[in-house]
Order: sequence, then structure tokens, then C-alpha cells
Amino acid sequence: MSSTEAPSLSQPPHRTGAPAAPTGAMEALRDQPRRGRGLSLRTLIVLRWLAIVGQSAAILTAYFALHFPLPLWQCLTVIGASAVMNLAAMARARRIDGSLADGRQTAAQLGFDILQLATLLALTGGLDNPFCLLLVAPVTIAAAALPSRQALALGLMALVAVGVLFSWSLPLPWRMHEHLELPTLYRFGMGLALVTGVLFTAGYAWKVAADAEKLELALATTQDVLQREQRLAALGGLAAAAAHELGTPLATIQVVAKELLRASPPDSPTAEDAALMLQQAERCRDILKQLSAQPEEGDALYADVDLKALLEEVAEPHRGFDLAFETAVKAPPGQPVPRVHRLPEVIHGLSTLVENAADFANSRVRVTAVVDAGWIEIDIVDDGPGFASEILPRLGEPYVTSRPQAKARRALAAQIAAASAPAAPRKKGRKVAPPPPVTAPIAPSQGGMGLGFFIARTLLERTGGKVSVGAGDGEKGQPRGARVTVRWPRQALEVADPALEPRAGGGT
Repeated sequence: MSSTEAPSLSQPPHRTGAPAAPTGAMEALRDQPRRGRGLSLRTLIVLRWLAIVGQSAAILTAYFALHFPLPLWQCLTVIGASAVMNLAAMARARRIDGSLADGRQTAAQLGFDILQLATLLALTGGLDNPFCLLLVAPVTIAAAALPSRQALALGLMALVAVGVLFSWSLPLPWRMHEHLELPTLYRFGMGLALVTGVLFTAGYAWKVAADAEKLELALATTQDVLQREQRLAALGGLAAAAAHELGTPLATIQVVAKELLRASPPDSPTAEDAALMLQQAERCRDILKQLSAQPEEGDALYADVDLKALLEEVAEPHRGFDLAFETAVKAPPGQPVPRVHRLPEVIHGLSTLVENAADFANSRVRVTAVVDAGWIEIDIVDDGPGFASEILPRLGEPYVTSRPQAKARRALAAQIAAASAPAAPRKKGRKVAPPPPVTAPIAPSQGGMGLGFFIARTLLERTGGKVSVGAGDGEKGQPRGARVTVRWPRQALEVADPALEPRAGGGT
């Protein structure tokens, strides 16, 4: 159903087909969203100190405990260079706010770690050294924390290091008077395994981080929409408070105007002005009375609304195009239509679902509420092409989208274009032919981010509803259409009847 495009939240997702793929690798890279900005400098410092301690322990144990003839001072020099780099990073962290993430700084630090580790491996056996698998770690961190370009650059750097280590390295240190020489095929297999590990692990980390960021963005957008709806609902309370505060000065104006009218001659200009002041003051009082009306006084903009009126409210913005909208409420015989809480989440969620149905419908959209003893169920059915089978399992996830048909938007654009077109000169006695019908899309909807249905579903589920999707009720040979059903327990949506609530005092 609907997807969104920030800040607009009205674009539908897939019904038929898949989103168009980029035409080239550079375009795909360019289209990647800007993801994480990196790790904080303090986090990088802690990780490098852990690496320095581990490298030092491995080198010293191999040399002094296992008596491996490795180039000790060269190895300690490489580790010392890493320690100097970390001390410089600590000094920089004290000058600036080291808790802030910086993508370029993170990429530079991880690039140094790859170079330092590759140099240490070249001094201790290259790909024969089992610790060569540690080359996977910086690339995985980069894939999870950096934008795509920087992560790809560090991954390429690690793969180049693997190629250099395969071509040249010092022999693997081994026991005194023994020589261990591994076959070339084994070294080739180690290099291939390392390349596969870098690609797979980094790709997996990138995908997980990307999905997590998309979900975070989608939830933030949902919260923003909800807060916007709540602010709109809060305007009613502000209006009531303003009406209360303005009541006293308005009453004073009326008193003064009455005194002025009583003291003036009947047909004098002063009397006319005083009468006009009284008339306008009374009009202001009526307006303030409407602004301060409570829900029980019938104002649907406050706490509760008739279920039928709720359906009309979400369908009304989409009427007037070339679509037939049907709204109906089916309640048990003899029972009145219930009143329900007018929640911002329900209004926005249902409005999004109805808008999507209008986008894909051919001629008709039906919104029906079914009420029984324990549930309130709202069905939104259209006669469009229906959901594609490959989309149904993913529907409700963020970023599932394609370019919509946007029937309602095209009709609106056609009406605006026809109304704004300059009229041709008209001769007397000559009829003007009607404008030709619009057959091509005038303003197709933008390709959205695929958040609309996700946001609607999230908002509705926060109110206790359960959203399900399926095929419509189209006949054989006709478009199947799509059906979206939202089902609430009655106590979650219905306003309790005060006559049925127990009274204070406990009498029976």
C-alpha cells in the first residue's frame, strides 16, 4: 500500500512489479543512502589498545615461551607505531569532543589498522600465519559504521593486502632446528578463504546495519507523524483555553456597548455604532462558544466520534474524483452504531490506507465497518490490480515500494490543468467545444521511500488493532482488487457508555 517520501507521507508501495534497478554499478553506489558517520574516536582508541595488548602478548609468547625465531624488534617496532598512533589519537580526543563520530576519521584509523596488521603478518609468515584472519575485523567494522564508499575503499585495501601477503612474506616462525613449509595450494586456499571471509562478513555487516538504520529512520518518521497529529489535536485545547480567557473582556465590551446604546438618541450615528458593536460582540461570543465546546456537546474534533462519521472523515478528502466511495457500518440488529475514540493514530493510519486504495482503484473504493459483540473491524477494498504475490510476504516492512498508478492524483492534476488553461476567444452565437479528455498521466506520484504502509500499520497497532491484507472480492475475469482489514477489540476503540458504568456509592 502507501509509501512515503520525506517529508510527504503518501506514496504507495508495490502492488505489481518490482522497483526499477539502477543501470550501472556507479549509479547503484551513488544511490546508496548516507549511512553511519563512523565510530567515536574514544571507541577507536579502546579497540586499538585491545589490539596492541593482544599483538604484544602473541609476539612475546611466541618468542620467549615457544622460542620461535621471529624478528622480535621489527615486530615490536610495528606494534610501537600503533601505540604512538593511539597516543596521538588520545591527544586529539582531549582537544576535541572525542565522543562525536566522524566518518573520515574512522576510515583513516581503520586504514592504518589494516596497514599495521598486514605489515605485522608479513614479518611473521604472511598467509601461513593463522592470525591473518584478523584482517576481517577492520573491514567488518567499516561496513557496519561507515558510508558505502569508504567501506568499499577499506575492503579493497584489505584485499590488496591479502594479494601482497600471498606474493611475499617472511617464513613462518617455527621451532628451532625445524622448518615448516606449507604447500602453495594450501596458501592459495587460505588466501581464497580470507577473501571470501572479508566479502561475506563485510557484506553481512553492511546489510544488517543498513536494515537497522532504515528501521530506525522509519520509526523516527512514524513518531514525527504521530507528534504532528497530536499537536493538531492539541490545538482544540488551546482554542478552548483562549475562548475562556477572552470571555471576560468580551463581556465588558458588551456591557459598555449596551450602556452607550442606552445613552444615545435612537437614530444617531452613535447608537448605530453601539448596536453594531453589540452585534459583533455577540457573534464573537458564539464563535468562542464553538471553540470551547466539549466532546459531549457534539464537536467531532475532540475526544470521540460516531463510527460512521469516522469513516466519512477518512474518505472525504478523496471524493470528487472519478472514483465511487462507499462507506457503511454493519452493527448487530437493534444496537446503535458505537462511538469510538478519535485517536490521531487511527485517523492518520486509516487515511493512508484509503489514499492508497484510491491510488490503485479503477472505479470504486469501499470502506466498511463491521461491529459485533467483541470486535470492531474496518475493511478497505478497491477494485484495482491487487497485491502482487511476491510483495505480500514483505508488505508491512519499510522501504517496499514502486511507482504507483496514482489515479486520484492524476484526476486532480487534470482538473487543475483544465481550470488554469486560458480560455479561447469566443464568438457570439458560437458554441465552444468541451476540452478533450485527459488520457495521459499529468502528475504521476513520486517514487516514495516505502514507509507509508509501514507507518500506517505501526500507528494502528499502537492503538490495539491488527492489520491484515489479502485479495479483494473481484469476480472472475475482473481485477481482483486489494483488501486491507484492521481489527480492534471493542474496548480498545469504543467509548464506554456512561449509563453502563458503575456509580459511586456501590448501591445495587
